[in-house]
Amino acid sequence: MSFFQEPPRLTNAFEEDRALRSWLRRHVPEGVLAEIEPHLAHMGELAAGRLHDLGRASRLDEPRHVPFDAWGRRIDRVEVNAAWKEYARVAAEEGVVGVAYERRHGCYSRVHQMCLAYLFAPSSQTYSCPLAMTDGAARTLQLLGSSELRERALQRLVSRDPEVAWTSGQWMTERTGGSDVGLSETVARRAADGTWRLFGTKWFTSAVTSEMALTLARPEGNGPGGKGLALFYLEVRRPDGALNGITVHRLKDKLGTRHLPTAELTLDGTVAVPLAGTRDGVRHMASMLNLTRTWNAISSVAGMQRGLALARDYASRRVAFGAPLDQKPLHLETLADLATDHEICLNLVLHEVLVLGKSEVGEASGDELAALRALQPITKLFTGKVAVASASEVLECFGGAGYVEDTGLPALLRDAQVLSIWEGTTNVLSLETLRALAAEDGWEALLQLARRAIGTPSDDRLVRLGALAVDTATRAVAWAREAAGSSRPLLEAGARRFAITLARSLGLALAVGQADWSLRVEGNVRPLLVAERFASRGIDTLGGLGDQSVARWLATGHSPE
Repeated sequence: MSFFQEPPRLTNAFEEDRALRSWLRRHVPEGVLAEIEPHLAHMGELAAGRLHDLGRASRLDEPRHVPFDAWGRRIDRVEVNAAWKEYARVAAEEGVVGVAYERRHGCYSRVHQMCLAYLFAPSSQTYSCPLAMTDGAARTLQLLGSSELRERALQRLVSRDPEVAWTSGQWMTERTGGSDVGLSETVARRAADGTWRLFGTKWFTSAVTSEMALTLARPEGNGPGGKGLALFYLEVRRPDGALNGITVHRLKDKLGTRHLPTAELTLDGTVAVPLAGTRDGVRHMASMLNLTRTWNAISSVAGMQRGLALARDYASRRVAFGAPLDQKPLHLETLADLATDHEICLNLVLHEVLVLGKSEVGEASGDELAALRALQPITKLFTGKVAVASASEVLECFGGAGYVEDTGLPALLRDAQVLSIWEGTTNVLSLETLRALAAEDGWEALLQLARRAIGTPSDDRLVRLGALAVDTATRAVAWAREAAGSSRPLLEAGARRFAITLARSLGLALAVGQADWSLRVEGNVRPLLVAERFASRGIDTLGGLGDQSVARWLATGHSPE
């Protein structure tokens, strides 16, 4: 008889995630947890079943741009598949954005919402992207919008009714680039009727099918740079259904996130409303960026979990050299490394989410707020890089099948790659981390975070691991402070290694605290083993940072004079 390999199967994504459930038991009050766990279990079942199957069935059905109707009229319609529309319905009904704004459980509402997003994201064909921008827009309108805008748009962004719910775009990237938005060329002009009109090109606009967007433009007469930009609200279509002075040139042909309609647009008289005056637009979009970066980190960790779940199940089904892969010591080592990276990153991002939730309801301390400003870029950059490496390793776990598109596995890697690019590349966020720490003496706040996370463990192994985490973070902070005073080029050159060292130190500190609780309360040694394994692979990445003339030589191929 011919042999056919059994494919991997998914089970309830919440029920099988021991690390997530343990973290929730530790940090969420019992009464709150009793209310939200059934909802998370329901989403876990949807994600492993119907939503996952929808995505597989529509794998080849990508968005389509229809520029003209049959009679030559410019319509610029973007068509998406049935699965994408179903993801929109489910996301609205389950409150994947709305839960955070209903605030039924105070600061834990943000934890509830981000756990829903974590379970939903891997089975959504990247519908998590418009949800992230919708969340960011909702928070921005909540903080900066007029009562009229909040009444018109905010209620739709957080609605549980699919017939009412809106999503939002985030239109920042232009041909001049996405990281240095101060170079934006879009101009805002005040029309004779008093309205503002936008003129310019947005080179990379995700979720072009959204009903609204937040964007940057420079009011005529304003100076250069980010201070001269203003943050604008716009609706994509006019009341009659026609596009609001928007021309869609094309959909981007991307490496991954291929079901996410990403377009190149021209704004030609687009009616818009300034959200908070006509200056300081970059500063005003901070709350939006912080949320979309948090979503990015959640999506990174969610992708790690999905890849690990598939690889684990496949290892029990795939027989090679006389035994299943899950009986092979070397393969088990690989899976153990994947599980370790996932749990470290999960602890890191959930801690950020918890502090974010506290900050939104006024319960975060000054130290927590100072640490959060650095923790957000650190968490995003670290989880984004680990997600790519994890996805690559997962594909190897499947051998040749991992390289075959209709298994669905290559999409894990293609979709992961954008996570280190969206919302700020690793280098950009490393520099931002340094700026965040320099403000209001965030250095000490971050070290205090590490110390509090560790607590006072009774197990000697955890004591040693905790000391390693704090000592490494302390040395990294001392290096950065010294470099800031003596060699700005060295500080910039080492910014990435510094940020990753801090991320690894904080990840270890949080793992130690979780392991101590799990030993005492659950009698579970597994989190301790995770912390030990992570530490054994090295925490400090600052070593070996050499002469910058040598780096220039290696980078450019030109020897120093």
